[in-house]
Amino acid sequence: QVQLVESGGGLVQPGGSLRLSCAASGFTFSSYAMSWYRQAPGKERELVAVISSAGGSTGYADSAKGRFTISRHNVNNTVYLQMNSLKPEDTAVYYCTAQRGSNDYWGQGTQVTVSS
Repeated sequence: QVQLVESGGGLVQPGGSLRLSCAASGFTFSSYAMSWYRQAPGKERELVAVISSAGGSTGYADSAKGRFTISRHNVNNTVYLQMNSLKPEDTAVYYCTAQRGSNDYWGQGTQVTVSS
């Protein structure tokens, strides 16, 4: 059974940092590209960051460049999103996803709230 379980969300003040984790199971993690998406209330879901299966290639939304870092550990089957210099507009539910061909798996999401 495929599972993607996100953790690490919470309430943080503007300028603060959070590290999201996503623990994967039930599929060959090292064969899948992994991504983080987010969805804020009343807004469309948007891609935040993506990392290739081996971790050698990454990509970021313009809103995340310079502040967020995606990484993965293929031994522990975990993908991370380090978020620094957080802004109120980063408030959203963050989702971990796995993609390979027609396979597309999603986690349940973790809430990130940036507020003073």
